[in-house]
Amino acid sequence: MQFARINDVTIHYQVIGAPADRPVIVFINSLGTDFRIWRDVVRLAGDVAILLYDKRGHGLSDVGQLPASIEDHATDLAGLLDLLSVKDAVICGLSVGGLIAQSLYQRRPDLVRALILSDTAHKIGTAESWNARIAAVEKNGIGSIVDAVMERWFTPAFRRPENTAYAGYCNMLTRQPVEGYIAACEAIRDADFTEAAKRITVPTICIVGDQDGSTPPDLVLATAKLIPASRYEVIADCAHIPCVEQPEALTAIILAFLTSISPGESSP
Repeated sequence: MQFARINDVTIHYQVIGAPADRPVIVFINSLGTDFRIWRDVVRLAGDVAILLYDKRGHGLSDVGQLPASIEDHATDLAGLLDLLSVKDAVICGLSVGGLIAQSLYQRRPDLVRALILSDTAHKIGTAESWNARIAAVEKNGIGSIVDAVMERWFTPAFRRPENTAYAGYCNMLTRQPVEGYIAACEAIRDADFTEAAKRITVPTICIVGDQDGSTPPDLVLATAKLIPASRYEVIADCAHIPCVEQPEALTAIILAFLTSISPGESSP
């Protein structure tokens, strides 16, 4: 396991190498998960160098000082990329990870070659919906919201009782630090990249599962329309976590997108 001290926060990360002339892709996790969700997508390892990490308050990373905004998360990632001497990376963010990716581009465009925004948006949810979730977790713990969250994360076909993987992802959610989960909910609640999305100039693709209950296709499409010349892809038979539920389809889209990026395309 690899750890780094970034902005007074211990960050857990993993680097999977590749030939030096290949792009670096950074995967940013969704709310309530750790970087193991990308396990079935790391088949990309032969084509790109991969950086996986647990954002603060998740997995094996520290919770850090609270509150923590999306900008704080982006600063953590920038610090990790600087530590590893990575520039012009392809940033793939899932859900809150997509907000972090947008913030990173806004703050440090030199680090971003292209954006893959998976099941995310320029703004996710409302203050009322996030405050209700925060109140429920504060009162009764993460376990009290598991069923509702899983209905958004996964399709009914994945949520079958005999699917042991489904039970495992329920465990992943409930075992996240409560204070880290709440802080991330607050960060999502307060984030709005509606105007910033219009200023994204790097190659960008927006991807969504056709049954996503957290960031529905219409919302992701609206985000894609804000970003100049962005692309939009829908994954069939999939909800909010395509890297778990439809990893082969997601991998194919990512590989096609990477192939389409010419060597001359990079951040300003």
